[in-house]
Amino acid sequence: MASIYDDYFILPALSLHSFGFPDPRETSQEGLLAYGGDLSPTRLLMAYRRGIFPWYSKGDPILWWSPDPRLILYPENFKVRKSFRRVLRNAGFRVTFDHRFEEVIHHCGSVPREGQHGSWIVPEMEEAYTVLHHQGYAHSVEVYKEGRLVGGLYGLSVGKAFFGESMFSLVPDASKVAFKALSDVLAQRGYDFIDCQMETEHMLRLGAQTVSRDSFLDMLERTLEHPDSIGSWRKLQWEYKE
Repeated sequence: MASIYDDYFILPALSLHSFGFPDPRETSQEGLLAYGGDLSPTRLLMAYRRGIFPWYSKGDPILWWSPDPRLILYPENFKVRKSFRRVLRNAGFRVTFDHRFEEVIHHCGSVPREGQHGSWIVPEMEEAYTVLHHQGYAHSVEVYKEGRLVGGLYGLSVGKAFFGESMFSLVPDASKVAFKALSDVLAQRGYDFIDCQMETEHMLRLGAQTVSRDSFLDMLERTLEHPDSIGSWRKLQWEYKE
């Protein structure tokens, strides 16, 4: 079995792209492109810029994906339903950015989820994205209630796209508050879309939509014409406004 430090093992019938990955446009609808390699910052950034992300389980080699269709959210299209509007007004949540990245990613990997056993956020994933955070590419959103961290999310900013990786809640609606805050801030900063990766009913209810992989990759190429916004987001502030 391949070590995560080995070079790529390319799946049958897929040719190696010059950047080190097969062309996502030529792979299966499921989207599994290759396995192996490592989680170095250079390789991860290379992958995201080609619309590819890692997703695998403990004990497996790294699996690299680019599924078709792709789930995205245009930041200005976040849906605030009446019941959630009451939460935003009255539940007493406070939001920060990039203050507790390591705690957020650890919670994303350790908080139990209904119908899910274990987590794909293995220790080497935590370590890799924490390195990207210190380099100014990976960011977290933290949600507090009564001074306690109760929810959040993390992801990666490249060009004018944000690649959402995972979120967690310790109390109802906390991760949804994090996602609303992120959407508002990204809209203000002129981001083109949030990549939500794979379709879920929860994300669709929040305003996300599916697009074909080719459309997603076309949008990604355009957004990468913008320079990366590298650096800390600690000074960003958000409060709910109707």
